[in-house]
Amino acid sequence: MSDTIKKQAADLCRELCDKAGLKKGQILVVGCSSSEVCGDKIGSNSNPETAESVFCGIHEILEEKGIYLAAQCCEHLNRAIIIEANAVRGAEIVNVIPQPKAGGSFATAAYRHFKEPVAVEEIAADAGIDIGDTLIGMHLKRVAVPVRLDRRQIGQAHVTAARVRPKYIGGGRAIYDESLE
Repeated sequence: MSDTIKKQAADLCRELCDKAGLKKGQILVVGCSSSEVCGDKIGSNSNPETAESVFCGIHEILEEKGIYLAAQCCEHLNRAIIIEANAVRGAEIVNVIPQPKAGGSFATAAYRHFKEPVAVEEIAADAGIDIGDTLIGMHLKRVAVPVRLDRRQIGQAHVTAARVRPKYIGGGRAIYDESLE
């Protein structure tokens, strides 16, 4: 199962990067319930092996493209973010190390694999993948726009994705500049 999960995660990540037009240096936030991937209720059966497969599939694609991965912790750590230190220079670092049942298996995998992992309370990411209805919206820049992906599941988990766009201001007669997307 782990090779299948890794491939599903990689394919989904690649598709989102392409459809969202992500560029080098941008940030992709991922929330992942390994319990949901395995077909269980969120938070009920944290599975480090499954999370590792999802993480590796996504991380390999993002590393190739020079895009930072922000791994959202579970609610026990107030959905803190695990990310590479050089992606958040100047941000306030919090003192926490995620564990499979306190932070989540996906965030734990990220912490283990990143070269210089740090935790921050919040981030303003350029796109996101929500695996298992973990609610990543709080970590996306405004304005978030849904991205419809061909694949809507990893394992048994429901998947949604989003990208961001600049805010429209100025009322109904504002001119929309497509070059900003």
